This record gives sequence, C-alpha cells and structure tokens, in this order.
Amino acid sequence: GYDFNKGVNFSEMMKSAFSTGFQSTNMAKAIKEINKMISWRKMIDGRETKCTIFLGYTSNMVSCGLREVIRFLAQHKMIDCIVTTAGGIEEDFIKCLMPTYIGDFGLDGRELRRQGLNRIGNLLVPNENYCKFEDWIRPILHKMTDEQSFPDNIWTPSTFIDRLGQEISSHPNCE
Repeated sequence: GYDFNKGVNFSEMMKSAFSTGFQSTNMAKAIKEINKMISWRKMIDGRETKCTIFLGYTSNMVSCGLREVIRFLAQHKMIDCIVTTAGGIEEDFIKCLMPTYIGDFGLDGRELRRQGLNRIGNLLVPNENYCKFEDWIRPILHKMTDEQSFPDNIWTPSTFIDRLGQEISSHPNCE
C-alpha cells in the first residue's frame, strides 16, 4: 500500500492501487466520512466538540493492503478508537513466513480449494502457508503457556501480539 507519510503523490498512489486490493474503494468512502466527522469535531459554534470517531474493519482490509491507510489515520489522530477482528494478525505472520499472491474476487472458491488455495479478499494463500504458520506458532504457544503458569503473569491480547512480533523478528523471512 501507499505510504502517506511520504506526502501525497497521486501517480504513486495509483501505482500502489494495483496491489492494494478491492477494499481501497470502500476505504476511500470511509475516509470521506471520517473527514466529515473531523470537521464536526473541530468546530461547532466556535468551540471544539466532543465527537469520538470509531473505525471498525475486518481483518481482510489490512491483509488486502490498507494497513498503511489505517496506520496513518491512527498515527495522525484522525480516529479515536479502532474496533477490528484479530484475523489480520495471523495473516500478517503468514505473509512473513511464505509468499501470498494477488488473485481476483471473481475466482471460483470451490476451484481454488481444489487447488489448495485460500482467498483473503483478492489475495491467494496456499494451504501450505497455514501449515508453516502452525509449525511456527505451536512451540511459541507452548512456551507462552508455560510462562503463564506463574500466578502474577497474566497475558493480555496486546502482550500476546507483542510477543509474536518479537518471535517473528528472528525468523529468516522477516524483513
């Protein structure tokens, strides 16, 4: 996806759209609505309002290339709260371990399954990638379970995700 922190270069944005995915259209609509809310938050009768902006999305939006857009919105305080599913976390780790391919929403799901492929939006993930993910995460989960056996060591979702990030950073495929 396009990195908005490098400024707005429409030519580069359009180039990135070819690999961003179907959800970019819906994201553009969401950005338009968020901009309306930001303008409401800034001023009503000369005073700042108490508008809270929630952004809700499913994991496939991140997996299909909108991570940078969502990060930009959060980083620049254009949204106040994110509500999402955790599927994107698993999918990100799978992408670190093995390649994911660009497909098409029009591909027949039954035929893809026969070929050992799964679809995340317009992305294709071979079954083998999920097996590699399970092989990678299983020993980590065992270690984490052992670490939680101590009375005051309670894991939160954020702690869990942070730990997986630390673990993947030592993987040879990780950048």
